[in-house]
Amino acid sequence: QLMVLTFVRTGELIGARWNEFDLTKQEWRIPAERMKMKTPHIVPLSDQTIDVVEQIKALAADDELLFPSERRDGKSMSNNTILFALYRLGYHSRMTGHGFRSMASTLLNEQGWHRDAIERQLAHGERNKVRAAYNYAQHLPERRKMMTAWADYLDGLKAGKGAKIVPIKRKAKAS
Repeated sequence: QLMVLTFVRTGELIGARWNEFDLTKQEWRIPAERMKMKTPHIVPLSDQTIDVVEQIKALAADDELLFPSERRDGKSMSNNTILFALYRLGYHSRMTGHGFRSMASTLLNEQGWHRDAIERQLAHGERNKVRAAYNYAQHLPERRKMMTAWADYLDGLKAGKGAKIVPIKRKAKAS
């Protein structure tokens, strides 16, 4: 649920530490050393995301990590744990942890959210080198609204409201 609500990378999720979360400010601040591009990342948290984090906290057996390994002290669970959980939920060969990022980007773009806000939420840097040299905007006010709207959208889907869910069919293999 946390991955779907925040669309962070799998490694960022499984390495999450309690001290990165400020539930009062509704922010998750991931330090640069844990980010792919080695720059700090702020993840605005919706009310629904706060609820999930609080549920995890109630079950937490670790003071540092949200998702500790069962076998390796001081380490987080593996990337495969998420993948195999998706398999057990019936998504084998249909979804990966990274797939949530693609899905969120596609749907938020189709809903009309500002592309820069979406890209910053995905922790993507500016591809245009000239623009990147001058533009350091984080788009946090819009990202906060977007993440709340995203969580509300997901709640609507869960309740059977909103967009019609159509199964994706695979192309037939050429013989």
